[in-house]
Amino acid sequence: MKIRSPFLTKLAIAAFTRGVQLLFRTLRREFREETPGTNPYVASGEERFLYCVWHDSIIVPIFAGRHTRSAALVSRHHDGSYVAGILRIVGIPSVRGSSKHGGASAVRQMMTTAKDQHIVITPDGPRGPRRKMQSGIVFLASHTGRAIVPTAYACIRSWRIKGNWTDLLMPKPFTKIFLLAGEPVKVPPDLSREGVARYAALVQDEMDRLNTEVERMAASPGDENGRMALPLDS
Repeated sequence: MKIRSPFLTKLAIAAFTRGVQLLFRTLRREFREETPGTNPYVASGEERFLYCVWHDSIIVPIFAGRHTRSAALVSRHHDGSYVAGILRIVGIPSVRGSSKHGGASAVRQMMTTAKDQHIVITPDGPRGPRRKMQSGIVFLASHTGRAIVPTAYACIRSWRIKGNWTDLLMPKPFTKIFLLAGEPVKVPPDLSREGVARYAALVQDEMDRLNTEVERMAASPGDENGRMALPLDS
C-alpha cells in the first residue's frame, strides 16, 4: 500500500532509516577489494568510479560504512523517491534520472552534480529483471571515462523482503556481512551499440562471479584468507 501523505511518507522513511542504522551497529563487516583504491568508504585516491550494485543488495552498501565521496543515481520512478529520501538522511547526494536516456546532456548534468564523487548505480533497477545488466552504466562509463567497479554483498544470516519484481537483502542483527569490490572495468570512449552490449555482458559476468564468491564467503565465514577489515568509522 502506498502512503499518499507527504508528511507520513517522510516519517516512514525516517523511521525505516533510523531502524536500519541501529541494526547495522550490531553487525561485523569485512571488505575485500581486488584492486587497491576501490574501497568507497575510504577517502583517498584521485580516481572516481561508477559502482555497480544489484538493486536487491542496495541496503548493504548504503549503511555498511560512511560515504565521504559517493553519490547515487536514483530513478525518477515513484520508488526512487523513497530511496532518495533514505540517501538524503544518511548524507549521500542523489542524482535523479537515467544513466542512458537523455544522451550527452544528461551525462554532463550528472557529472556536474557529482564531479568529485563516486557514483553508485543499480543497473537492474527500478523495474528489473532481477540481476540482469542494463546498458546504461556502460553508456555512462563510455562518455565519462570512469571505470566500472562491480560489487557484491552477502550475509551469514539475513532476511529477504519480497517486492514486486525482486527481493531485498536485509542482514539479521549481530550477523556478519561481506562486501566485495572487483577489478575496475575500463570502457573505451564513444562505443557503438554493439560495443556497449559487449561490455554490458562483460560486467554481467563479473557481477555473477563476485556474487558466487561472496556467497561462498558467507557460507564459510571461518576462511579469512585474503580479506581486509572494513573501517568501522560509520
